[in-house]
Amino acid sequence: MNITHRPVLLAEAVTALISGPLIQHSSATQSTLVIDGTFGRGGHTQALLNKLPLTARMISFDKDLDAIAVAKQINDSRLTIVHDSFARMDQYAQAESVDGILLDLGISSPQVDEAHRGFSFRREGPLDMRMNTDHGLTAAEWLEQAPLEEITRVIKTYGEERFAFQIAKAIVAKREEGLSPKTTTQLASLVAGVVRTREAGQDPATRTFQALRIFINRELEDLELGLRAALKLLKPGARLAVISFHSLEDRIVKQFLQAHAKVEIPRGLPVREKDLPQSALEIIGRVKPSDAEVSENPRARSAIMRVAEKRMEASA
Repeated sequence: MNITHRPVLLAEAVTALISGPLIQHSSATQSTLVIDGTFGRGGHTQALLNKLPLTARMISFDKDLDAIAVAKQINDSRLTIVHDSFARMDQYAQAESVDGILLDLGISSPQVDEAHRGFSFRREGPLDMRMNTDHGLTAAEWLEQAPLEEITRVIKTYGEERFAFQIAKAIVAKREEGLSPKTTTQLASLVAGVVRTREAGQDPATRTFQALRIFINRELEDLELGLRAALKLLKPGARLAVISFHSLEDRIVKQFLQAHAKVEIPRGLPVREKDLPQSALEIIGRVKPSDAEVSENPRARSAIMRVAEKRMEASA
């Protein structure tokens, strides 16, 4: 396989799942099932397969047809490849049947580096941005029809862009002239003409491109659905590891784990500690890339992995 994508926190993610009590103490006769929510270019999937017993099974998901094509080159009978979002993983496994789940939320390097995918503001290409090119509107098609208020909301909410209204207004003005942006560089140039100030080293179009990519691919909605599905599928004692790359993702993951790692008791209710209901998750920890990894792979610099374990007594 020609893998050009460097998986972030590779060793740490594999260790987090493999060292969980279920997989670590599994016997050669037990059936172990692990899910990789985003195949990407197979780095995490292959590393996990290398550590899993021969009796194990693994399901890897991806919305991207290019990723699926790469995945099908892996000759391993333990691996099942699914062209779908991890948001629907509960349609492919039974409740409390999974020993470990990894969700790598990052966009893969080939998606960014291949100009025809339309993810990069640095490369001339059609303004597509769809991970699944068989489904949905492209970013260009959406910008041609979305009202000013909706474009503003998307750029502000998903890009945390303080110039969202000005950017949306410029896009609509170009559209009214019959010059709606069709390519990545056309949109990047339009945004640069509006955003006059930006953090050092950050392109003016960074936040707008992030916002459109997240919106077009329903990334945050899929994340919320995927986390709920993961909690249902994990066996008691199984682990969930989630790698996020920006604050919107990480906030959702952090709040989900915290919400299921504590039990809310109404103030003043006379309950003894031993009588408290058990929370569903135990938070294991948070991991960031080492300085060495960031030096070798600058795209890893914003990554955060959060790990939690489903409590033995808990049930989703």
